Amino acid sequence: MKLNAKTGLALSIIPQIIFVKWFGAYPELVEKYYSEGIYPIISKFLRLLFGWVPFSMGDIFYTLIGVAIIRYIYLKAKSFRKKPKRLLLHLGYTLSIAYFIFHLFWGMNYYRLPVNEKLGFEVEYTKEELVNFSLGMISFTNHLQMQISKDSLQPVNIPYSNKEIYHKTLESYEAATKKAFPNFEYETPSLKSSLYSTPLTYMGYGGYLNPFTNEAQVNALIPKLRLPSVSGHEVGHQLGYSSESSTNFIGLVVTYSNPDRYFKYAALTHILAYCLSDLKEKDEAAFEMVMTKLNEGVKKNYRELTAFWEQYQNPTEPIFKSIFNTFLKANNQEEGIQSYNAVVGLLINTDKNYWYTLYRNESYLQK
Repeated sequence: MKLNAKTGLALSIIPQIIFVKWFGAYPELVEKYYSEGIYPIISKFLRLLFGWVPFSMGDIFYTLIGVAIIRYIYLKAKSFRKKPKRLLLHLGYTLSIAYFIFHLFWGMNYYRLPVNEKLGFEVEYTKEELVNFSLGMISFTNHLQMQISKDSLQPVNIPYSNKEIYHKTLESYEAATKKAFPNFEYETPSLKSSLYSTPLTYMGYGGYLNPFTNEAQVNALIPKLRLPSVSGHEVGHQLGYSSESSTNFIGLVVTYSNPDRYFKYAALTHILAYCLSDLKEKDEAAFEMVMTKLNEGVKKNYRELTAFWEQYQNPTEPIFKSIFNTFLKANNQEEGIQSYNAVVGLLINTDKNYWYTLYRNESYLQK
């Protein structure tokens, strides 16, 4: 590539950024022309291209890119020291290409309409609503825990393999689209265990979506109790929802829609965990009160989750969380990493429209 062409390509990132910010200022247009227009075609093509491969092509892609970068720097180190502008030029056009592909393949979804606007409900809630919703979730969770374990003191153990959970996640989406959420239809699946599950665990992550291959990558090491909702979360990203609160919401309601009791329990305990965390921050006394209502077996499940993550705590985890927080804020997610917890508002307000009318007559609650 000639020098002038490289310079032009490197400088093209400027109009790209201007266009993304301008287009992103009109979420209705992003929704219509990108998230519901161009993106579904691209995402289905990528899933068709890579979904059949039993391992993560995206992880291999990242590995090869990393090796190529290291090799390139090693071979060109002397040249770059003599001509540092050339290094900046190479870096510039590489970033420009990556920026273009990222936003074309997935990144513009950061600017789409929020999921609550598409479903027609608000996200604000009062402390009283939080307490009442938490008590309702405790009642559901306790009941189901007793149904499965036959003993309020015993934790629930998910009996499925990772592959079985991934397959059941597809069933969850099918059930959800039939019940109340037709916008969550999922075709041409590409849901896999990440080859980088151990590093992901040390970084504190349950999975991620590879925007370049559209593979939903799940941390295969996380406890089975979290695997169903995390798998549903990552598929939510594949559907084009970038907000972490939105994909948390999608993963939870979709997982609960599965007729399997273990999946329902996984969803309920995850929903309740978000509610309890939020309540503890807002009102310690109310948190202590609702915790007295929770079966000991459910509490044991929570302690198992805590013990799992504690064994992987390390000094680098906050650094990776800070980097991801900055990335989210730079991509139209003002709350950054705190957006994960914003799912509580979505769940409570969904409750007003859907939750009890759809789910309170579940067969397991009648026995």
